[in-house]
Amino acid sequence: MNILLHICCAPCAIYPVESLKVAGHQLAGFFYNPNIHPYSEYLKRKSEVEKYASQSGINISYADYDIENYFQYIVYNESMDNRCPACWWMRLEKAAVFAKENGFEAFTTTLLGSPYQDQDMLKNMGEEIAKRFGLKFYFENFRQGFKEAHELAKSKGIYCQNYCGCLFSEKESIERKSEKSGPSAGRTVTLSVKGSKKKIKCSM
Repeated sequence: MNILLHICCAPCAIYPVESLKVAGHQLAGFFYNPNIHPYSEYLKRKSEVEKYASQSGINISYADYDIENYFQYIVYNESMDNRCPACWWMRLEKAAVFAKENGFEAFTTTLLGSPYQDQDMLKNMGEEIAKRFGLKFYFENFRQGFKEAHELAKSKGIYCQNYCGCLFSEKESIERKSEKSGPSAGRTVTLSVKGSKKKIKCSM
């Protein structure tokens, strides 16, 4: 089968690419992730995917970084329960459009390999979108290779991010780390007020 693989990042692509190749499928990649913020982070992940493409020999197409479209999709849906499905749908639909326009029989996504994503919801979304475009959605449980693929990525020096990609997930990741480390004892700084002998103590 001729399959288009939506790719979210290089580490997550490793196992799906190998699995699909072993199964004898014709394969090409599609990188479309305007959810990734900040832009410097997006460029870093894209660069790693380009390196991986060169190493693995897979042809990957890169869509525009249309952040306006992303924010339009998630406006008033900022909670995790709402924004993640909206984000998945946007990216899967874009992959389906590309697959249809370029003669692919089916499409799938590396998001199916992440233990942090709702695999059943992704499957249902993929199948519904596929029907709309006269395509097939290829489902495989890529999670079984997630851990090994990320260990391999680290051993090869491939960048492994510590948050999903969006601004909200980065904020939540930082907050979780802060909660685990506990409250900071802080320090006190004494500031001088210009033109006065008065001193002000501030806690940092």
